[in-house]
Amino acid sequence: MAHYRASESKREQFRRYLEKAGVLDSLTNVLVALYEETEKPNNALEFIRQHLGTGEPDSADAESLRLELKELQQKHDLLLEENKDLKRRLLQYEPSAEVGGAE
Repeated sequence: MAHYRASESKREQFRRYLEKAGVLDSLTNVLVALYEETEKPNNALEFIRQHLGTGEPDSADAESLRLELKELQQKHDLLLEENKDLKRRLLQYEPSAEVGGAE
């Protein structure tokens, strides 16, 4: 009998944990949305994944993001080079700290 109560207590703790973390509300909302769908999806699990925000991104979206990342990395590299060049050119026109202190 004590074993039954211990497992019931653990089950209740887990339920409270899920409730506190918002898991129960999220699952309930997704299941209600699935229930209210007039045309049930062929893949209910995929429906749940997408509505929970854990679905895999579309390959088109992923490819678009890869291209954007590549472009931004190239732009970043160009800006770093430009920054180095401008610093080098600026040093040609600014007197060094040693010359300024000697005057």
